[in-house]
Amino acid sequence: VQLAESGGGLVQPGGSLRLSCVASGFTFSRYGMSWYRQAPGKAREPVAGIASDGGTTNYADSVKGRFTISRDNAKNTVYLQMNSLKPEDTAVYYCQVYTYWGQGTQVTVSS
Repeated sequence: VQLAESGGGLVQPGGSLRLSCVASGFTFSRYGMSWYRQAPGKAREPVAGIASDGGTTNYADSVKGRFTISRDNAKNTVYLQMNSLKPEDTAVYYCQVYTYWGQGTQVTVSS
């Protein structure tokens, strides 16, 4: 199993980013996928999850209404659209399935 995140970067408060996670090594369309994040000095925390068919999603209270998780099973890819970003969203963002994790992509929100 391989998970490869991309799309992180430096953005000003109020800005947007879209993260992508390309998966391989398993039947992507059969598994729910999740995004987690870990800020410096803090524990890794769940951000959003999506069911295998994309029909059900869930979000951490801190990102509800600002972040949207989606997936394209034809492309083996899960996305995280992040809008109205805040400095407290600064973290390394990870893609996760079952017990597997990607390498993470850094998101920094700063003016």
